[in-house]
Amino acid sequence: MKVFIIAALSADGFIAKNPGQSTLTWRSKGDRQFFIAKTKEARVVVMGLNTAKTSKRPMPDRLNIIYAKSKEELPHWQEFEGWEVTQKDPASLIQEITERGYDQVAICGGSTIYTMFMQAGVVGTLYLTIEPVLFGQGMNLFNKEVDKNLTLISTTKLEDNTLLLEYGVGH
Repeated sequence: MKVFIIAALSADGFIAKNPGQSTLTWRSKGDRQFFIAKTKEARVVVMGLNTAKTSKRPMPDRLNIIYAKSKEELPHWQEFEGWEVTQKDPASLIQEITERGYDQVAICGGSTIYTMFMQAGVVGTLYLTIEPVLFGQGMNLFNKEVDKNLTLISTTKLEDNTLLLEYGVGH
């Protein structure tokens, strides 16, 4: 099972200015195209409630999983039709997804979800797009300590000012 984190970062290292900020306002076209292709290839996306709210709808042609208490407890839960809801620990969720016949999972945010999966030791790859914007302050990729060694696998220029970094995660 390939489990990867996919995230866009400002040049000063933030995934957003605040929990409600949509990345659509500052991510490049090249990053959006990479994100769509990579998550369609994975066929499974996992995210937290705030990230799902900024997405506004499930991504087509993918199994969409959201971390929340239950659909009924979500605000305006009808808006979340097409999402599966889970509270499982990362290892159990990955096992269940594997048993359902999938072989890749894209972890799409936010900070709490990225941290949870990294601390569980199930992530093997990070795809980090560095965008040419500065926030000065904001939300970090991780919201708790994560102590992992990374190996740079590749760098790809997505656009004139946008760089994609692919890292392998040491366990």
